Amino acid sequence: MQIPVDITFKELDKSEALEARIHDWALKLERVYDRIVRCEVMIETPHRHHRNGRQYHVRVRLTVPGGEIVASHDPGPDGAHEDANVAVRDAFAAAKRQLEDHVRKTLKRGDIRPERNGAQHGRVTFIDVEKEWGWIEPDDGRRVYFHRNSVLGGVDQLELGDEVRFTEESGDEGPQASTVDPIGQHGHRGMPHAS
Repeated sequence: MQIPVDITFKELDKSEALEARIHDWALKLERVYDRIVRCEVMIETPHRHHRNGRQYHVRVRLTVPGGEIVASHDPGPDGAHEDANVAVRDAFAAAKRQLEDHVRKTLKRGDIRPERNGAQHGRVTFIDVEKEWGWIEPDDGRRVYFHRNSVLGGVDQLELGDEVRFTEESGDEGPQASTVDPIGQHGHRGMPHAS
């Protein structure tokens, strides 16, 4: 499912290239949490007559079950947001961090419960050398692909044998995890060896 994305350009012309980047970022957020109801993005150039160059302000508002997440990045003094793509990246990075926190809190409260197609339990059985992707083995013995972008809190904290909760979806090459939440270690490191 692709979440609906509303994009508003204020005080600047519409850009199809920038819209495409925003949709790409929204897809990345959907991999973190697949229950996002709506994503609204507003890009504007505030009036600042005493500055040279155009600065961009970007606000990302996500509607999720139980509330909203709002991330906003104002132009800083360093001129980093004179590039609209950088401003969009920074706003979505902030939204992603807030969304990961939201998911962690809802998992702790039990608002997200394991269901047939919801969160499942598994163990990390493979992580590639560059930590870009890996495999999770659910309790039923299948193999589920995950990408580093789907790991809440970052892939660097994962090790072989770690237990995780994950949300599964169908990918181009089979089952894949859209969200991976590390829940701890169970003492096993690496794949079990057959005798």
